[in-house]
This record gives sequence, C-alpha cells and structure tokens, in this order.
Amino acid sequence: MIEPYYDEGDIQIYLGDCLEIMPCLPKVDLVLTDPPYGIGNKMSGGTWGSAIKYADFRAWDEKPNDSTVKIMIDLSKKSIIWGGNYFSLPPSRCWLVWDKRNAVPTMADCELAWTNFDKPVKRFSCGVGIHTFGHPTEKPLKLIKWCIKQANNISQTILDPFMGSGTTLVAAKELGRKAIGIEIEEKYCEIAVRRLQQEVFKWPK
Repeated sequence: MIEPYYDEGDIQIYLGDCLEIMPCLPKVDLVLTDPPYGIGNKMSGGTWGSAIKYADFRAWDEKPNDSTVKIMIDLSKKSIIWGGNYFSLPPSRCWLVWDKRNAVPTMADCELAWTNFDKPVKRFSCGVGIHTFGHPTEKPLKLIKWCIKQANNISQTILDPFMGSGTTLVAAKELGRKAIGIEIEEKYCEIAVRRLQQEVFKWPK
C-alpha cells in the first residue's frame, strides 16, 4: 500500500514515479495531465528557461514512453493529454486548443490537447500567465478548469499523473471534484500542498 504525501478531503497527492503508483490506483473518471514533451532543447529566444529556479527543467523534460501513456488512458474513462501531438495516440475527433493570445514570436501560438471525447474540436483563448508557483510549464488555472468542464459531469474523480505544481488539483477542488496527483519531484509536491492550503507566498525570480 502506497501512503499519500498529502490526503485532505477529496484531494490526494502521491510522491513518486507514476509508473509505480498508477497500478495501485482505482479507475478514475478523467485523466487530465500535461506531461513533459521532450522539446526543451528546441526552445529559443526566451530567458525564463535559464532562471535559477528552473535549473532542473531540461533534466526532467523527457516525454513518457507509449506504454506509460497507454496505462494512463486505460486507467480512465476519459482522457485529456496536453502535448498529445508529441505522442503516438489514436486519431481523435476532439482536440482541445489553447489559443495563447499574448504569445511572443518565439513561443507557440497554440497548444494542443488530445482527448478521446466524441465531440467537435474546442478552443479556449487566454494569455500565457506568469509562472507564479515556480514550475516552468505551468498552465493557467482557468484553462484547466475549462478542460474539466469539457468532460461534462463524468469527471467526478480526476487523475493527473504529472502533477507539477498542482494546477489540476486546485482546479478540481474549486469545481468540487475529487482529484489525485502524482509527482516525482518533492519540491513540486510541496508547492501543490501549499496551493491547496491557499497559503500566500512568493517564489524567487
């Protein structure tokens, strides 16, 4: 039995490798995750990636293999996988598109999430935010809440196997859903816990 790093109300966090933890979990309604894409060495033009607080970014920016992605999908009734265009996934009728209104020329104008939903492609427009919580690939909270709503009422229990700073769990909590997060880096687990506890803090620039 794996003990959770954090267990409060309807939210659980597990510290460790998702490949080791996922087989111990029950089936969930929705997997919503933003795994590493493995494209850190293609980034250019910006300076955020060289900041001290992101020094380990390229060390863990290794995309999961196909078997890991399959385990995620098999564990859930529905799936939303950001960066799905970088993985070997079945054809999908419904992709979720994040239109980055304020993207600079060296950034992608949009990001894509693969889903196994049987509905048309959907787009959400919002700007790229500041990485407030110390994670270099942090998604805006309002974007993740929109993703959960795209799954309609089936997403009562949500799993994020690549939790990062916990945005999926915060979104789930605010929407009254249950959520499980898995993260291999303890410092990000700590950040997620503090976010869930609504602590006010600032991270170094």
